[in-house]
Parts: sequence; structure tokens; C-alpha cells
Amino acid sequence: MPPSNRDGLRGRTPASPVAFQPSTVRINFYREEFAKHRQCLEQQREAYSEKAIDDVEAALTRLMSQVDRLCARENGDQLVSLLLRKIDGVTRLSARSGEKKSH
Repeated sequence: MPPSNRDGLRGRTPASPVAFQPSTVRINFYREEFAKHRQCLEQQREAYSEKAIDDVEAALTRLMSQVDRLCARENGDQLVSLLLRKIDGVTRLSARSGEKKSH
């Protein structure tokens, strides 16, 4: 009879650590937030130079296409949140959301 390991599982080696898999819900949430910033930027197009608009749109496109990979990083949520705050510094979407009147 083969010797058992500490887990009582005979002949098995301990499983390797599972890589972090971000939830689809979270990834979709981030994509939606980036899309909201893109829409907000479009509404403010006349306030910025064409180059500034192009640069931010290119960054948003890259972020939206890579958000699943970014979220899979160890500090992914913090990184994506930081990037959203930086984009918000341009679009001021959070300030616009705060302008909504409550009844």
C-alpha cells in the first residue's frame, strides 16, 4: 500500500494554485464604465482639441479590449479603478452624475 500524504489522498500530489479568474460581471461593469466615459467625451467634443479626443478615445479602446486581462492581475481591481479615475479627470463624468437632481 503506498504511503498517504497529509491530506489522506494516496498517490496524489497537491494541486497547483489556481490563477485568479475575474468575474464576467465585474469585467462587464468596467467595460460599461469605460463606454460611459467614451459617450461623455463625445458630448464634450467641442471643448477639446481633436488630438486630445483621439488620444483619450484610443486609450479607452485599448482599456476596453484589455480589461479582462487587467482584472486578472493580482491588483487588477485597483489598477482598473485608478485608470477609471484618470479618465474621469478628463471627462468629469462623476461630476456630471452628481448634478442630477433628486426629487
